[in-house]
Amino acid sequence: MTEIIGVDIGTTSTKVVLYDQAGTMIASANHGYPLYQTTPGMAEESPTAIYEAVIAGLTEVTAKATQPVAGISFSAAMHSLILLDDHFTPLTRMLTWADNRAAAAAAQLRARPDAHDLYLRTGTPIHPMTPLSKLVWLATTQPKLQAQARWFVDIKAYILQRLCGQLVTDYSIANATGLFNLHQLTWDQQALALAHVRADQLPQLVDTTTQLTGLTPALADQLKLSPETPLIVGASDGCLANLGVNAIDPGVAAVTIGTSGAVRVVTDQPQLDPEGRLFCYYLAPKRWVIGGPVNNGGNVLHWVQETLFAAEKSTTGHDNYDLITRLAAKVPAGSHGLLMHPYLNGERAPLWDANARGAYFGLTARHTRAEMARAALEGICFNLAHVAKMVQALTGPFTNLQASGGFTRSETWLQILADTFDTTVTIPASFESSSLGAAILGFDSLGVISDLSAAQTMVQPDQQRQPNATNVAVYRDLYPIYEQLATAYQPIYQQLAKFN
Repeated sequence: MTEIIGVDIGTTSTKVVLYDQAGTMIASANHGYPLYQTTPGMAEESPTAIYEAVIAGLTEVTAKATQPVAGISFSAAMHSLILLDDHFTPLTRMLTWADNRAAAAAAQLRARPDAHDLYLRTGTPIHPMTPLSKLVWLATTQPKLQAQARWFVDIKAYILQRLCGQLVTDYSIANATGLFNLHQLTWDQQALALAHVRADQLPQLVDTTTQLTGLTPALADQLKLSPETPLIVGASDGCLANLGVNAIDPGVAAVTIGTSGAVRVVTDQPQLDPEGRLFCYYLAPKRWVIGGPVNNGGNVLHWVQETLFAAEKSTTGHDNYDLITRLAAKVPAGSHGLLMHPYLNGERAPLWDANARGAYFGLTARHTRAEMARAALEGICFNLAHVAKMVQALTGPFTNLQASGGFTRSETWLQILADTFDTTVTIPASFESSSLGAAILGFDSLGVISDLSAAQTMVQPDQQRQPNATNVAVYRDLYPIYEQLATAYQPIYQQLAKFN
């Protein structure tokens, strides 16, 4: 069978996976890198460290190939920004999607009378996560640095340039920058003017199935690959996650909960939210991904551990997520009337408010940390249900949820999701949905499969979770209170943010 490598350049690590054309994982590697958060709002990473993680992963995986590798296909996290000089040397670390220092710049953009027109052209909600907002912020706060830069690129463009000397960005990654006109598949001139950059300072735009060649001889030798091995440019991790869990048909939604989370569906043409709350991103010809990302997923469970279960972690010396979810499982649905808004890291969808703050509501002396843990898991799912409500209003009802991300390892959390959405949840056998999606897109580019619908045979379901009618009834009554509180408290967040 033909073998291909899917490379998923993520926020905390890079996963490199070797697949055959049946979608079977042959070998994998995972290399992490630090996130720098030394000042308020900062969330940066080293481009060099990420490149080294990619090379380390490729070196491990290619050594386990059973035949010549047919190609390497790439996935990457969205919204990254790196400034390069004219020799492609980084002038900055990579600003990740989580970097919030452009909050004021984003607020200025949202206040513009043409802000909604900008969203309608780009499909990207205005938020500090976007390179557009980051560039406006840099132009204001570090104009000399911005003037010094020759190139403004994303992490995948940087990696590909180092691998084969070509500077390109795919339509999918570009679509998430806030600088891309999704109707014309070109850089948007007004957005560029707002960002104080020119089109010739950005990578060349290419389709997601574009193939590059030209691995340097030294790299080809190190990786035991032919210098002519095709590098398939690929797409963004969110879009490829839908492909990697076989959520590309009408009514089938992908729900991901990792560090953050998202709800996404695929349509055959762009669809834009009248209120500008959802993204619309390119995946492939006649494949567009509609949805909303949330800032708060597994990082909230991490906060629960560090705040409420610190003693157990100190005793054992390792994470106690299993203990936390076991305790949460003993608490009935609704956590005895305790609700949590999980906005611990600001929020993207559904609020698009970098100043959003988390909160427990209904806390009484009766409640213990077990209820607080379950309320956190329920709050994360309620928040995703809030996003899903917006998506379904635009694209139609969901008939099935395809779940991916680290949360799928928790039976308790999966059941809460199924009960919150009142929908069957399918868990694919492969946890690495973005790298598998990259591999499927690569197989399509190479002509190994006829089209992306081959995902139906390449993505194998592992298990399903059915909603529990009793729990569904509880959540049906509780969710409107959750949403009402979110609406009522949003005007107060900015006032609280002044006390940081």
